[in-house]
Amino acid sequence: MSFYQSQFTLCQSPTILAIESSCDDTSAAVLHGQRLLSNVIASQEVHRRYGGVVPELASRAHQQNIVPVVDQAVKQAGIRLDDINAVAFTHGPGLLGSLLVGVSFAKSLAQALAVPVIDVNHLQAHVLSHFIKDADDSLTPQFPFMCLLVSGGHTQILLLENHFSYKVIGQTIDDAAGEAIDKAAKIMDLGYPGGPVIDSLAQQGDASAFAFATPHIPEFDYSFSGIKTSFLYFLRDKLKESPDFIETHKSDLCASIQHTIVEFLVGKLEKAAIKYRVNQIAIAGGVSANSLLRKRVIEIGERHHWSAFVPPKRFCTDNAAMVGIAGYFKYMNGDFADISLPPYAR
Repeated sequence: MSFYQSQFTLCQSPTILAIESSCDDTSAAVLHGQRLLSNVIASQEVHRRYGGVVPELASRAHQQNIVPVVDQAVKQAGIRLDDINAVAFTHGPGLLGSLLVGVSFAKSLAQALAVPVIDVNHLQAHVLSHFIKDADDSLTPQFPFMCLLVSGGHTQILLLENHFSYKVIGQTIDDAAGEAIDKAAKIMDLGYPGGPVIDSLAQQGDASAFAFATPHIPEFDYSFSGIKTSFLYFLRDKLKESPDFIETHKSDLCASIQHTIVEFLVGKLEKAAIKYRVNQIAIAGGVSANSLLRKRVIEIGERHHWSAFVPPKRFCTDNAAMVGIAGYFKYMNGDFADISLPPYAR
């Protein structure tokens, strides 16, 4: 334990203020122990017109949003600033400019309150969102369990041995699954973010209408660049035959590409769980909000008599509640950050 860690006295049920600013959502949450008291998120609509997140605009919006978002989180939690025992913040990975806003604010507030700061890895926070105690006291995973972490920037299969000890079983060797979905949406001119639009349209389409090949990657790794290319070339050829092909087959295209990606994801998750003999599986990250992925994970769990965990949709996308629960477990370990710790992008 460092000098910085030793100057704070731990309490058994801490009140933690958490801040998330890794990309384009400014979020603050308050947890008392594992119990969530508030979770406020301010999204940035400005990026829609550009078809993706513009880093400079994102950091500027965070500067505008951070104070009112934290203020609302504290008020909704029914606490005073003096009740806070620690401030947790997303340390990385993410957009550096966006991270700087949240990290700087967290450090400044913690120093003003004379409480410790807790650095949280954004990806670990997604996985640990399963342990948030919300209004519904749902069951939480027991260690060890297998988790598919899937988002716009990351795709990994993790074997969790405890809250902060895990083994990467497999991961993408190029693009992430969420990136492939967003790219497919962009090709069809469905807008940004494309994932929710594809999910919605897919529910009206036929998943067997079109077939897209998946690459043969050894063991439990993934690759999505080939799927994106296959989809692009398929549409290129079809549009030569019929210029309105996308418009007349939009739902079937969405259902087919979503089915291809989801089956690729869950197939390897299932095989990994069998090989490592775990009977609990979970998903986390932004793409875990996808309705087909959620359904297929539950079905796999039922088929093998495994426990399957899908996070509430409000905890799938970036939010401070997941930062807070990760901060809680680090707090209970006395694992505090030095006030000079900088954020990191990758």
